[in-house]
Amino acid sequence: MKDKLSELPGKTIERLSQYRRILYNSIREGKTNIYSHELARMMNLTPVQVRRDLMLIGYSGSQSKGYVIKDLVSLIGKIIDSDQGQKVIIVGMGNLGRAITSYFTGKRDKLTIVAAFDNDPQKADRVVAGIPCHHINDVRQVVEKEGVQIAILTVSPEATHQVAKILMEAGLKGILNYTSVPLTVPDDIFLEEYDIVTSLEKLAYLVKSK
Repeated sequence: MKDKLSELPGKTIERLSQYRRILYNSIREGKTNIYSHELARMMNLTPVQVRRDLMLIGYSGSQSKGYVIKDLVSLIGKIIDSDQGQKVIIVGMGNLGRAITSYFTGKRDKLTIVAAFDNDPQKADRVVAGIPCHHINDVRQVVEKEGVQIAILTVSPEATHQVAKILMEAGLKGILNYTSVPLTVPDDIFLEEYDIVTSLEKLAYLVKSK
């Protein structure tokens, strides 16, 4: 399974996560089976793309019943999730940091935000958005104690590079960058960058083009 995971393209992993979210919703609606064209419609994909993705992880449905939702959820979990689970920290507990923490808490069993960090003395050594918040200077200590390898970065633009350096020096191997400042990281660090301005500008262009 680990070899299969390492071979999957990043975009495929993204779609598998999105499939799982849709499948969870389908379970809550009482559905037991789903067809490729249903998944495709809900994700604005083609049925061929859905079937190709699921074939990559070794799953195929039947023409008469489609995919068994619980079986597919279980398989996607084995592909994406770590058996022992993974811990995450969030750095920057302003409005965005608190919103992300509140939204994500409880969403996934195998991925847990365990601590937050901020340079504001009023937030350090307190519980913020339901998790313990520490001063940024304590990152290494907490990371080593908790065995954390992933961080979500929501600090101010001017602090982004400095904080990212602190995180990498503390041993973090994955950074989800929610700031507007692009980062450059070594080859052994996994980086995902999300810029809401870019997403909105893309939407604005598409709407204008219509």
